[in-house]
Amino acid sequence: MAHSNPVPNPDRLRVLAADSTSMSTQLLVGALARDSQFQMIESASSATAILHLLKREKPQVVVVSAKLGEDSGAGIELVREIRSQSPATRVIVLLDASERSAIVESFRAGAQGVFCRTEPFRLLNKCIQCVHQGQVWASSSELHFVLEALAKPTFANLKTEGGSLLSARETDVVRCVAEGLTNREIAHRLKLTEHTVKNYLFRIFDKLGVSSRVEVVLYALGNAGTKSAPVPHARHPHASPGSPKAPSPVSLNVRKTAT
Repeated sequence: MAHSNPVPNPDRLRVLAADSTSMSTQLLVGALARDSQFQMIESASSATAILHLLKREKPQVVVVSAKLGEDSGAGIELVREIRSQSPATRVIVLLDASERSAIVESFRAGAQGVFCRTEPFRLLNKCIQCVHQGQVWASSSELHFVLEALAKPTFANLKTEGGSLLSARETDVVRCVAEGLTNREIAHRLKLTEHTVKNYLFRIFDKLGVSSRVEVVLYALGNAGTKSAPVPHARHPHASPGSPKAPSPVSLNVRKTAT
């Protein structure tokens, strides 16, 4: 069941929260609600419920778990939809662990921050404040993952005029194929079974109209000009404004490992 604070207050920051389960969402909302500057909006752990509340409640910040229900990547995939439907809303992805692929995919999807559950909870309040103020929240190691990803060959988001051609998880599989990983290695990295990886590959082949792993990689590289979600930029004090089509530089909150 979704709920928000009974008396709206325009001076408080409207934060929608959805964790992996109903119980964890209630605990998360209850803990954040102790901060008087937040007006909390609780959502069920499903994309449908979150998008419904996004439209109705118009939160300024959404805190969403990368895992929603039994789907480990649903939250990250949902970030794209949130950013598409409400570009002004800022998104923070909750991660169970600071894993490279989840971090990179969160930022590629359009998140402005990632928060790992291994960090002290008090930092989540600061994370929400910083992201609302236009900063990007990432630790130094998390930022390193993103920079490493930028240094590698760029792959397309594989989009058509009607939307994304491949799902976020299918795109993960394509990237692994491009690295030359076997099905077993892909399964280990993405925490899937080999059978599931094979099913993903069959769907990818069908969607792209190809019949081999080599063709998948060539297709992805051939579409690498497709625009992807903005990645974190460090703010330079003398930087000149970019063109209207370019993402504006934002302040980057780089943290050392929490103690």
